[in-house]
Amino acid sequence: MTQSVPKIRIRNLSKSFGSNHVLRDVSMDVEAGTSFVIIGGSGSGKSVLLRCILGLMVPDSGSIEIDGQNIFDLSSAQRNEKLQQMGMLFQNAALFDSLPIWQNVAFALLYGHRKNKSKVSRNEAYDTACRVLELVGLDPDIVGYLYPDELSGGMQKRVGLARAIASKPEIIFFDEPTTGLDPIMGAVIDELIKSCVDQLGSTAIAITHDMASAQRIGDHAAMLYKGELIWQGKANELLTTNNPYVHQFTHGLRQGPINVETKIK
Repeated sequence: MTQSVPKIRIRNLSKSFGSNHVLRDVSMDVEAGTSFVIIGGSGSGKSVLLRCILGLMVPDSGSIEIDGQNIFDLSSAQRNEKLQQMGMLFQNAALFDSLPIWQNVAFALLYGHRKNKSKVSRNEAYDTACRVLELVGLDPDIVGYLYPDELSGGMQKRVGLARAIASKPEIIFFDEPTTGLDPIMGAVIDELIKSCVDQLGSTAIAITHDMASAQRIGDHAAMLYKGELIWQGKANELLTTNNPYVHQFTHGLRQGPINVETKIK
């Protein structure tokens, strides 16, 4: 019986900036159609790992394979083709202030595939934007022609999610999806993320420090500490694992193997 190839396979990934070793020999697999959550404190290497997977940063050593292809062995054109299979929900939504909401949602369809001969028409892009806005619980007739600064933080997150799924990506990345939201709106966004990912059949990777969000979104989870992968398992085991680092982090304990320096003047 042959073993399926993971959607994303990371092997022995390392990245340093001078003497600062941000990633140290990280290896993990993300299976197709699953949601994988990466947790860890500030400076643990989460964001750098995400940038490497997106091809925005080149590691010092190691490999990242998508569908069995090492992205760093691909030509620029081939790498861009891989990037077009990905969607991203940024931490602050990162909407374009000068564009109405429907154009923000349809941005990749309108402007992101200029070399693609089958680029959608403006009317098709608008129809797609309306459809995905409805998927995230927003009425396109009401918000479609508004601008980002006319929306609340929670609505902006929904628009960011709509943009991330508009092109039906095979892989979706979520960067701290609940940051800045109250607990109820955070739960709403997590439910929308899970629902949209399931409907698309996409593979998802999220980085977060919100443990409730990690368990709601994730099928599997991993923790980074000082650039090292110190634990992997099921997301619903995050609060019950006996790994001392994960236990301290997920329960917010001051005492434990993770040393937090505080300076009070």
